[in-house]
Amino acid sequence: MIGLDTNVLVRYIAQDDPRQSPKSNSLLESLSVEAPGFVALVSVVELYWVLSDCYSLTRDQVARAIEGLLQTREIVVDRAERVAHALRIFKSGGGDFADCLIALEGFAAGCERILTFDKRAAKVAGMTLIE
Repeated sequence: MIGLDTNVLVRYIAQDDPRQSPKSNSLLESLSVEAPGFVALVSVVELYWVLSDCYSLTRDQVARAIEGLLQTREIVVDRAERVAHALRIFKSGGGDFADCLIALEGFAAGCERILTFDKRAAKVAGMTLIE
């Protein structure tokens, strides 16, 4: 198994760099179920931010990109079950993907509540609003 940095995934998805995108294509196409690529949880969140903020992709486009990672047998996504759960909440119109994942990670770690100043995260992701 080899680790994949966020920028490798971005180059593969965006196909916007004439030098790096072909290298990303070759690398990702060389992966197999026996020798998969690994995507760390922080890279999933970075990918969400980069595609949303830098590339201005829609919520649906970003969700499809993350779903693609989860569905690719040649890629192992760290904590895939939680990523998928956060993605379901996000796709249902529920706030920010990162907030959904932060809340799920906190609850899974045994937190009784996740505190935030973000009203939407409190409403949608199940966090507790600090007032």
